Amino acid sequence: MPPGYAPMLTLHLPLKGVYFDQIKSGQKVEEYRLATPFWAKRLEGRTYERIELARGYPPKGDTERRITRPWRGFRRTTITHPHFGPDPVEVYAIRVN
Repeated sequence: MPPGYAPMLTLHLPLKGVYFDQIKSGQKVEEYRLATPFWAKRLEGRTYERIELARGYPPKGDTERRITRPWRGFRRTTITHPHFGPDPVEVYAIRVN
């Protein structure tokens, strides 16, 4: 790497189609990930320059199924959501608007 080179840090989030479409339309402003050690390691104490949301796992050049937004952080909260079952769960609510 050249001197002074700093890679742009991007958080990549693959999404189900329905959630991708809701984010793209502006209807959904947060994406949720369970508060597990896996996500704690990727989010807590870290900062990113941008977030890349993908509808599933599209090929690299498929821009229709990718959205890139500036990183706006996250909050830890408790929600009840059908995707996670009937009981309240602790999640990272990642800002995607």
